[in-house]
Amino acid sequence: MREDFLWGGASAANQYEGGYQEGGRGLSINDVEQGASHGQSRIIHDCIDEKCYYPSHQATDFYHHYQEDIALLAEMGFRCYRMSICWSRIYPHGDDEIPNEEGLQFYDRVFDELLKYEIEPIVTLHHFEMPLALVKKYGGWRNRKMIDLSVRYAKTVMERYQNKVKYWITFNEINSLFIAEVPWHQAGIIYQEGENKTDVMFQAAHYQLVASAKTIIEGRKINSQFQFGNMILYNCCYAMTCHPLDQMMLHDKLLPIYYFSDVQIRGKYTNTCFSYQKRMNAHFDIEEGDLEILRNGVIDFYSFSYYSSLVEGREIEQSADGNLLDGGKNPYLETTQWGWQIDPLGLRISLNLIYDRYQIPLFVSENGLGAVDEFKNNTVYDNYRIDYLRQHIQALIAAIEEDFIDCFGYTMWSPIDIISAGTGEMKKRYGFVYVDYDDLGQGSGQRYKKQSFSWYQKVVQTNGKEI
Repeated sequence: MREDFLWGGASAANQYEGGYQEGGRGLSINDVEQGASHGQSRIIHDCIDEKCYYPSHQATDFYHHYQEDIALLAEMGFRCYRMSICWSRIYPHGDDEIPNEEGLQFYDRVFDELLKYEIEPIVTLHHFEMPLALVKKYGGWRNRKMIDLSVRYAKTVMERYQNKVKYWITFNEINSLFIAEVPWHQAGIIYQEGENKTDVMFQAAHYQLVASAKTIIEGRKINSQFQFGNMILYNCCYAMTCHPLDQMMLHDKLLPIYYFSDVQIRGKYTNTCFSYQKRMNAHFDIEEGDLEILRNGVIDFYSFSYYSSLVEGREIEQSADGNLLDGGKNPYLETTQWGWQIDPLGLRISLNLIYDRYQIPLFVSENGLGAVDEFKNNTVYDNYRIDYLRQHIQALIAAIEEDFIDCFGYTMWSPIDIISAGTGEMKKRYGFVYVDYDDLGQGSGQRYKKQSFSWYQKVVQTNGKEI
């Protein structure tokens, strides 16, 4: 492993930060999502109903615990931390004339704390949240106005933190816009009765791709040393059989992944993109100058989330779940408590497929195990989490050392417990650190190290030699 390999963890503001009414912050789209129980989706409200519980309001309260939490990351030896900035903390309504200085100062303190421990911040600009006011005023990413507003926000934070942050990711899991049944997190969109969902989806995708490219163009003017990445929800998938039709179905399953990364890396809509547009019978507007922006705003590295794999084919008898995905069950794999198939070798396969296609540096930006943890004796004995991560890190190391894949970092999801994006529950826990909150946000908020804490500490300290 390269000596400067970036070991760390990742989280998102809307699942972790809290402090939703503090420091001049405006409402985000997550702030009107009521909590739900296991297997159900959160209910999206038009405004806040005081009788309902909204998990994102408190989340696990990084806003008030950031010094303590970052100290825990440092104790594990983190070399990097992938986090997101809450847009509505910087521009409360998204289109305000001036940014919110209190919000900017909060992230100044966070970055200063990280750098005090020599932890490299890796910042996602858009991680499944946006100011609620932009949905009400413009319809979210349906509207081209979102391009300039998002770029203005990005320029504000890039200028402010240009001496503190080197790595920037534009949109989290940008291709999930094509996967989500209701792309509320991805684009602030709830499809309206009678509208062409496909056209709305492709138009929003185009606006986000232009915004991403334009952000990169503007960012390089601010600091030529900035490094920009995309972030893809990667779907490792296998054909059910060797039948040619199953193989073709596998090919089709991968098109929404390649659609976005082709544009962000090659700077244009490729044959793969045109093929997918035709298959979906999609129509959307491209204005003069858009294609030049896409051409000039390509990324420097490819980052992606990897949790599980699926099977695709004509005759799927049993289904399996995944990160916003569904597909066939693989009889050779075990599953998590949430029905996600555990496939460490799939990570190595994915790294090879991605690198063979694009030949640019890779970064594993999310990988982890959600499980119900039993809190006992002020800790959690989570050997199941250690086993999952150990096998995936072994696959990662094999891809780097044996397959010669250029991968410069790994951030597991999420080092400190956070709320679920899908349901808002706490019981689906990922962290090395247990946070004392329940599904209704009740508890002390106190942090406790799990058994996996010291295990990952050793992995980082030995640069992956002891796992």
